[in-house]
Amino acid sequence: MTDLIDATDRAILRVVQTNATLSAGAVGRAVGLSQPAAWRRLRRLRDAGILRGRELSFDMEMLGFGVTVFLGIKLATKGRVSLEDFERVVAAIPEVRRVEHVLGRYDYRLRITARDLADFERVLRRRVMALPGVGEVEANVLLSEERLPGPL
Repeated sequence: MTDLIDATDRAILRVVQTNATLSAGAVGRAVGLSQPAAWRRLRRLRDAGILRGRELSFDMEMLGFGVTVFLGIKLATKGRVSLEDFERVVAAIPEVRRVEHVLGRYDYRLRITARDLADFERVLRRRVMALPGVGEVEANVLLSEERLPGPL
């Protein structure tokens, strides 16, 4: 598909990756296209599956969730619980914001938000560690985060 994307499409992608809510007119102005031409290109990128959805970003701290933890989970025995079953039950935990199946030391990486460290400990002990198949875990507390544009 990348051979169907030209320099103008890449310029459009650079613009919308920083703000997916821009109108076609605003995108067109940013890349030197008319509104209808920008709209057609955006529509083609969406139809091709290159652009998907519009993600909202919440300030979790302002909502009372001051701690974000990345939790690596190694399943105790892969045959004991199916990956699909594990993904389904872990995704049902409200504090789990993202579930990623990864390659490496751990089988899964979870992004968990909690009100504070005590709240995270409660989630870890009562919800995550109680799941069938959970073996080794490693927690990394997020100190700061910077959203960087992708390699377009």
